Order: sequence, then structure tokens, then C-alpha cells
Amino acid sequence: MEIRKIRLGSLLLPSNVFMAPLAGYTCYPFRMLAYEMGAGLCFTEMVSANALKYKDRATKKLLFTTKEEKIRAVQLLGGIPAVMEQMAAGELLKDFDIIDINMGCPVPNVFKSGEGSALMLDPKRASAIIRGCKKSGKPVSVKFRTGIREDAMFTAEFARMCEASGADLISIHGRSRSMMYDGEPYYEEIEQAKAAVSIPVIANGGICSVEDAERMMDRTGADGVMPARYALEHPWIFSELTGRPCEKTAFQIVTEQLALTSRYYDETFTLTYMRKLASYMMKKRKGTKRYKEYLYKSGSLEELQEVLERIFLS
Repeated sequence: MEIRKIRLGSLLLPSNVFMAPLAGYTCYPFRMLAYEMGAGLCFTEMVSANALKYKDRATKKLLFTTKEEKIRAVQLLGGIPAVMEQMAAGELLKDFDIIDINMGCPVPNVFKSGEGSALMLDPKRASAIIRGCKKSGKPVSVKFRTGIREDAMFTAEFARMCEASGADLISIHGRSRSMMYDGEPYYEEIEQAKAAVSIPVIANGGICSVEDAERMMDRTGADGVMPARYALEHPWIFSELTGRPCEKTAFQIVTEQLALTSRYYDETFTLTYMRKLASYMMKKRKGTKRYKEYLYKSGSLEELQEVLERIFLS
């Protein structure tokens, strides 16, 4: 696929390969890894605007960043336009360059609350949220799906609404809400949305190899791609797609992630995050079940380091 820079407001993103926001995974350490590998843009985990409004301590932790993260994008979840507008322009997000609005989360409790993909059923409210977030003066992107059900998709229509409301970029998960995270992406839906708007369109869903990324670009005409969970299993995907050389082994990567995470987070968070990341990165190794038992029994960073050596150096 053709790798090129993408203009987003006043920002020039270094590549058109993005890392999708993933709850529980795209914390500061993983974002820095993805950037090192060649990602053009990474997002925080999904952050609730309502939780930020009430100064929820756990939610504020999701916003951790440093000056080393050159381009910072936060993904906001919310369904109340006034709250989204207030938080987008608020002090808590002052260090972030880009506001990404979650209009694609299919999880039942999010959907029932009128947030995430439920906003696709209420374009007036979705539009008000985009317009409100734009008042922050920052570039705004919107992540959404092809629709709610497979038999009633309206990707292009929703894309036009996003652009008309002021969105600077859209990313489209090529599955409906009812499909959750499984099934072949609807390439033609993304293709139609791309033809309907003039802002950049990033394609997401079912990207589990370089070949998948190339197929997505070829069949949709999108401006870029957005790998998701496959990047946890194989973070080299960014290097492979962008041509940025990386000869680090899996052990080097997990060791550096452990060091970076423990530098900025407490031991409990570090253990939890590293167990999850290591579980993904060892997927194709023999003895995965046994190694997972070792991982989740490790009760200190020292024990975890020993387990990582056993997994990735054996």
C-alpha cells in the first residue's frame, strides 16, 4: 500500500497507518511502541466524558501522557452534546491535539446509554456533539461503523453528516454494530463513504496482516488503515506497512514495555497491562496455556520479568 502523510487540521501526521483505540490496551506505553514502529496516529483508550466531568480518578489515569508523545489524540465517549463540548475544551484535555469521538462502540451497556454506536441512530445529536467538540479549536475525528444491522447500513449518509458537522477525518469500522468484532468487513460501504466525502477516510476492521491492509486499501480507496487487536499480537505490523526498519525481538519489546510502564504506573497497573500484552504477543508460541498460568501467578515485577524470559527466550 502507498504510505503517505495525512493532513489533519494544522497537523501533518507522519503516516496513514493508525493504531485503533482499544480499551485496556492503548495506554501511553503501547502508544509509544506503535509510534516507534511507524504508526502515524495513536489514540488513548476510550475515555468517558461524563466520568471526566465528575473527576473520576480512574478515568483521569487514562489521559496520562508525556512530552515524548509528539502527537496526542484522545478518544471521547459520550452522548450529551453539552458535556462533550465542555470536556473537549476543558483543562483535562489541554495536552491533547486531537479529539476523536467514539460513535462506534457496540458494547451493550454503552449502546443502551445512548453512547457509542447508538449515536448512529440519532444523527441530530451526533451532529451536535461534533459541532460542540469543534468549538475546542482542535481537529476532530469521528470513529463509527457501517450501521446498526447488516440489513440496514447507512455508512455514506453518516459520513456526509460528520463532514457537514465539521469533522476533519473519519475512521470507519467496516462492520455493523450487530456484527460486533467478527465477520468479513463490508468494503463497499467504506468505499461508498469515501466517495461521499472530501475529508480523509481511515478504514478499520479485519486487518490481521499486511495483505489484509493492502486488500482494504485496494477495495475501499481509503486514505489509510487502522489495525486494531492484531497490533497487540504483532506490533511489527506498523513497521511492515510503513517500511520503517525494526529488528527488535518480542523479548526486547516486552522488556522495554515493562520498563516504560513501571516508570510511570504503579505495580498493579503494570502487572495487569503486561500480562494482557504478553498474552497477545505469545499467541503463536507452544505451551501458551502453561505460560499464561505462569503469567497470572506472577505477583511482582521481578517474577513477571522471569516469566517473560521463560516465554520469549525459550
